[in-house]
Amino acid sequence: MLGAIAGDVIGSVHEKANTKTTHFDLFHPKARFTDDTVLTVAVADVILNGGDYTSAFHDYFHRYPAAGYGGTFVKWASERQRSPYGSWANGSAMRVAPVGWAFDALPDVLREAERSAAVTHNHPDGVKGAQAVAAAVFLARTGHSKEHIRADIQSVFGYDLSGTVAAIRPTYKFDVSCAGSVPQSLVAFFDSANYEDAVRLAISFGGDADTMACIAGAVAEAFYGGVPAAIAQPTLARLDDPLRQVVTDFRARFGG
Repeated sequence: MLGAIAGDVIGSVHEKANTKTTHFDLFHPKARFTDDTVLTVAVADVILNGGDYTSAFHDYFHRYPAAGYGGTFVKWASERQRSPYGSWANGSAMRVAPVGWAFDALPDVLREAERSAAVTHNHPDGVKGAQAVAAAVFLARTGHSKEHIRADIQSVFGYDLSGTVAAIRPTYKFDVSCAGSVPQSLVAFFDSANYEDAVRLAISFGGDADTMACIAGAVAEAFYGGVPAAIAQPTLARLDDPLRQVVTDFRARFGG
């Protein structure tokens, strides 16, 4: 989970900046946590302490109303609506990392990923994006090779993961859909040499940088055995005490 949060923080200053390079200062002075982090922590909180995802997302939105949520989510959460709104966007995928750490069998991971997604993103693409990211985190943390993870995600979810960052980057455009950002984020992980490289590669698409780095960072943390201290420490320092406490409690219980 910390890998997702670090990706969000690092990528926060690159959203809509069309960054097409991996050469940038890792922690810009204005780097901060966004809605990706807030809702990832909300998922972790539900897993740790119970409750339902709808109420948790409402509560966390009202605690952090200026974190940069999408417009439809803002209306849904501010009005405390209980019905989902059919989203196919990548919000379901950005917040799902804790699920990949907290469950010990892939069917349980997929089931919980759908639960966490469907309260807002009940469109098939929204559910699929969340399940694919959670599955990739689970497979990575349980010792599977990149080749195995790539093959499984392609087979189960139908994503084309055959490309490379270098081939995709030149023509890639900003895209908040699961279909148009989750596969590319996973490719950044597959192409990476380490955690930091995965985050830099995800940002270098020039797309929805914080969310893509959040997704790539989530899987990279699980695969590479953690987030380097030089990245983990400044990330945790940018969280407030309540967010940091949930992260600390989740990591103590589940890892991640």
